[in-house]
Amino acid sequence: MIDFVGKKHWFFLFSAVALTIAIISLAAFRLQPGIDFTGGTSMTLQFTPQVEQSRLREELANLEHPEAVIQRSGDDFFIRLKEISTEERADLTEGLETSLESTITALDYSTVSPSIATETARNAGIAVVIASVAMLFYIAWAFRRMPNPFRWGTCAIVALIHNVLIVAGLFAILGKAIGVEVDALFITGLLTIVGYSINNTVVVFDRIRENISKVVSPDFAVTVNISLVETLVRSLNTSLTTLCVILALLLFGGATIHYFILVLFVGLIAGTYTSMCIAGPLLVVWEKGEWHQLASWWPFSKRPA
Repeated sequence: MIDFVGKKHWFFLFSAVALTIAIISLAAFRLQPGIDFTGGTSMTLQFTPQVEQSRLREELANLEHPEAVIQRSGDDFFIRLKEISTEERADLTEGLETSLESTITALDYSTVSPSIATETARNAGIAVVIASVAMLFYIAWAFRRMPNPFRWGTCAIVALIHNVLIVAGLFAILGKAIGVEVDALFITGLLTIVGYSINNTVVVFDRIRENISKVVSPDFAVTVNISLVETLVRSLNTSLTTLCVILALLLFGGATIHYFILVLFVGLIAGTYTSMCIAGPLLVVWEKGEWHQLASWWPFSKRPA
């Protein structure tokens, strides 16, 4: 029997450290907005024969695009620059082929105006907020026969926010380190892991509700721990099978979806962790009114001999 609830102080400590790093990263570095949120033109180009990234940057500057952001993924180059027309793109491609003496294959191309980008950013934020609030009320309604159903919903939402912050913090670090930008696919990935996280947490909470009705133990903490152990294999099997597919896409998918897949990969791991190690134990703390004991739970706090 794994004592998830008994080790909750370790889980809370680990999450506190991870969240502190994520929040500091977001505050210090911020997410780097991509074309979907700032406007401009992006394209994914493949060169035959291959060229060096430094040479490509130099030639783009010579063609009056010193602002271009270049990211390499395997043999492909993702390029983002100010908004240009289709004719200007054709001229740019022709100029690069001539100067670099290489044949260019355009794998992807898109242009977003600044006004549409602003609207996209606003709608993305609204979508995340509405999804979270709707899930809170749904879980509170689904567990309405339990004492304090809003506590169940709130614990699930706390786990959800935990996952979103971890992913966002990671991308803030990647943005600072290697210039990774967030786009509409990033928001799509966040909404996907929000749904997965809630689904996994609801499965665990539903087993807790069943065991409460069966009165498997008069102690709520014991009931929660038994429920977590009973759903452990199901959660791990679901996560591992999904991770195999995501890992295959991450390794063999196109360059344009690499960071979207990375969002899913990290979010899936975080979602599995929080549904098993954070949401349930947090519910125990709240239901038993043990907030005042948090200080004594930390592994390195002084305890009386």
